[in-house]
Amino acid sequence: MPFIQTEMIRLNQSFATTEEAITAAGAVLQDAGCVTPEYVEAMHERQALANVYIGNHVAIPHGTEAAKSAVQKTGISFLQVPDGVDFGGQTAKLVIGIAGVNDEHLELLSQIAILCSDESNVERLVQAKTKEEILALFMEEVA
Repeated sequence: MPFIQTEMIRLNQSFATTEEAITAAGAVLQDAGCVTPEYVEAMHERQALANVYIGNHVAIPHGTEAAKSAVQKTGISFLQVPDGVDFGGQTAKLVIGIAGVNDEHLELLSQIAILCSDESNVERLVQAKTKEEILALFMEEVA
């Protein structure tokens, strides 16, 4: 998965609200040059339309279809939230922001869903102590 890089991984994050978590995931994507500020706004719009929590303590914030033009390059932001953050009554311990050029976001969603469908993988990601551990788990699972 070439779209996740160590500089886009944040360990031991803590957020009081869903909005804070989505803003942080979007900020990582924006700082990496993947998206414009409009895309981060669209990530909030997406959450308002439908909860981006997918189960197994994982939320995948992403923008709306209308915000596709705000994606400059494909990327993933990975936020580890050991104490969890509420996403519509569900607790997310991993907040994985995605932005994809063209239809690349569908491939990202698929790969993340496969990785995170296994609860032991999610637990390993939540317990990881280094960015390299997280990167290695992503690489081994999607290889």
